[in-house]
Amino acid sequence: MERIETDICVIGAGSGGLSVAAGAVQMGARVVLIEAGEMGGDCLNAGCVPSKALIAAAKAAEAQRHGFRGVGGMEPAVDFGAVKDHIAAVIAQIAPVDSQERFEGLGVRVIRAFGRFVGPREVEAGGYQISARRFVIATGSHPFVPPIDGADKVPWFTNETIFAARERPEHLIVIGGGPIGVEMAQAHRRLGSLVTVIEGAKALGREDPELAAVVLEALRAEGIVLREGLQVVRVSGGPGAIEVALADGTTVRGSHLLMAVGRKVALGGMGLEAAGVRYTPKGVTVDARLRSSNRRVFAVGDAAGGLQFTHVAGYHAGIVVRQALLGLPAKATMRAMPRATYTDPELAQVGLTEAEARDAYGAAVTVVRAEFAHNDRAITEARDNGLLKVMVVRGRPVGASIVGPQAGELIALWALAISAKLKMSAIAGMVAPYPTLGEVSKRAAGAYFSPKLFDNAALKRLVRFVQRFVP
Repeated sequence: MERIETDICVIGAGSGGLSVAAGAVQMGARVVLIEAGEMGGDCLNAGCVPSKALIAAAKAAEAQRHGFRGVGGMEPAVDFGAVKDHIAAVIAQIAPVDSQERFEGLGVRVIRAFGRFVGPREVEAGGYQISARRFVIATGSHPFVPPIDGADKVPWFTNETIFAARERPEHLIVIGGGPIGVEMAQAHRRLGSLVTVIEGAKALGREDPELAAVVLEALRAEGIVLREGLQVVRVSGGPGAIEVALADGTTVRGSHLLMAVGRKVALGGMGLEAAGVRYTPKGVTVDARLRSSNRRVFAVGDAAGGLQFTHVAGYHAGIVVRQALLGLPAKATMRAMPRATYTDPELAQVGLTEAEARDAYGAAVTVVRAEFAHNDRAITEARDNGLLKVMVVRGRPVGASIVGPQAGELIALWALAISAKLKMSAIAGMVAPYPTLGEVSKRAAGAYFSPKLFDNAALKRLVRFVQRFVP
């Protein structure tokens, strides 16, 4: 077995692993990158990229279907196979950035094999034994399929397989009402499928219930059937004829089934015990510096057991690079980590929700609101159904929730505000171009100061004094 000695050994070529590898090698470190599957990981090949490409096609179909005021709509002619060609083309366009060739061109030693620890400082992969000063576990996660009776006897999709299907489902049954489930439900409905979503608890249950209700109402208005608070008892049937039995005794019948109930961290067979790395089913046990129980081994992204988002993995990569390459102290914090669900309308969150803020700060929390119904740009585009809520403590935002057009874009300002510990006065003093959706943030900041300015007796006396005596 050929031996390789290196500075950094990264296991997993998804967002986090690629970011660590690229940063480290360009800063002068020797880097080995191990990947058994596809370069780019889940996000490029079966997650963020293909799902947003599918959503874009579905959005175009819906726009044609409904037209606009004064512009007649018509039922779109959807070529489902061509939509899947679009998804493949999008992946192919982005793939070179994550490719083995690019990283080898940067100077990274890429080994396309499964990596397994055989000791605290050694990994075996593809006939090589790699010894490194630092290891980074960036193996990501896989779709979790619950132990439902009959699931081993019927065909079903996960996000890893549904994008390759070229025939439009006649009736797609989605088990799971989280972000993946509702995004796929709306996209397939807009492309012509009947869709039923089954959720054991509350759909979009992690989000602010007031804002989540706006999204769920929109899904129902488009003809998606939502069955909430019902556990799946059994699945049966075969290709084109799936039956899902629910706890209330009813049965949902459809042509295809999508499992979208969550994800499971990919740590199986890695020999973490040999490396002295503690872990749980949720991921590697890490401290705030993302170090495991073996101080030479870091974990990033989904493997670190926290929020499962591509941008979290990229953020983690920067934390690791600062420590492993520059010897600088760095700790990860999720205080200002945004998330978005790309339904229409979009739903986005950063920091604390209203309920979380009230639990944490009690009466010290002020919640300010701004409706898209008062945003001129939203009105001009007939997309004025939405809301921004900002949770403020002692003049600083601690959370923001948005439902409405471009919520995923608009949340970035509030992520910056929370991360940089800006005061609401900074947002209120910002000049936003008119008319833009971004003005909704400035309006919310203004709403925070309105009582202090317009319901302030002392301020009114001062104004009268100035008007009377100051030339």
